[in-house]
Amino acid sequence: MKKKKLPTGKLPSDLLERLLREYPGARDDRLIVGPKIGEDAAIIEPSDNYLVVKSDPVTFATDEIGWYVVNVNANDLATRGAKPKWFQSTILLPERKTTKEMVESIFSQISDACKKLDVAVVGGHT
Repeated sequence: MKKKKLPTGKLPSDLLERLLREYPGARDDRLIVGPKIGEDAAIIEPSDNYLVVKSDPVTFATDEIGWYVVNVNANDLATRGAKPKWFQSTILLPERKTTKEMVESIFSQISDACKKLDVAVVGGHT
């Protein structure tokens, strides 16, 4: 039997909803808002304060990718009433099209956007 291929990009909502329900990981009562369809940021209560975390990839942007990824994520935190303090990126680069100049530009844009928002870059993955 031939396996049905998923579309490129985002998972279908019904599949993602089922996966999040069936594979929740360990229970933690400090998780106030966890992964759900339409929730772009999590809220964690580490002690007497809330820690709001989120991640969001940027797709279809061709210019200023680094600026967009910082500001899209900062905006999603702001919708929760949180002020962004740290940024961690995941950068997926195109096969056989990536140049040192492209990577330098993305890192520079991320740094500049974070400086304007008073956000520290704390790590990431490429």
